Amino acid sequence: MEEPEIANNSKEEAGIDETENVEETTVDKKVQLSAELQEMNDKYIRLYAEFDNYRKRVNKDREELIKYANEGIIYQLLPVIDNLEMALKHSNDSTSSGLVQGVENTLREFLRTLEKYGLTPIEAVNKPFDPSLHEAMCVIERKDIEDNLVVEEFRKGYIFKEKVLRPSLVSVSKRPKDKD
Repeated sequence: MEEPEIANNSKEEAGIDETENVEETTVDKKVQLSAELQEMNDKYIRLYAEFDNYRKRVNKDREELIKYANEGIIYQLLPVIDNLEMALKHSNDSTSSGLVQGVENTLREFLRTLEKYGLTPIEAVNKPFDPSLHEAMCVIERKDIEDNLVVEEFRKGYIFKEKVLRPSLVSVSKRPKDKD
């Protein structure tokens, strides 16, 4: 009769070992699943951040596209402004005053309309030379003017919204060197 008791005892001990193995396996699986969950959560957070950055970049690009959509056509119209200004500059007394007045009115209205869409002329004469706004065509030595001032404007420049559409073509002053 002792054998069955020994067998029962060994089964009970084996049962304890099996329970410990099951518990260890369950704990290992929980740790493993927790690590996998953390890894997947990190991937999700990174992917969400990348998508959010992409969405912001696309929205910014779309806003830029809408903002500067008229840039091409306005740039194409700048020679029209130049020609009207040149016609007024070269008009003389023998020219019909009605024609000159009509060209002046047309130019004024044309500039007002383009200004509504964001076109503004660059003021250049007697301003400090700025390479981001002006393109120097020549340098003129003059004693009566400070260095790096715009002396003459050959072609008017324009800004469209906050962007230089066409720089002004200018001549820049330079003080002559003293011959001592």
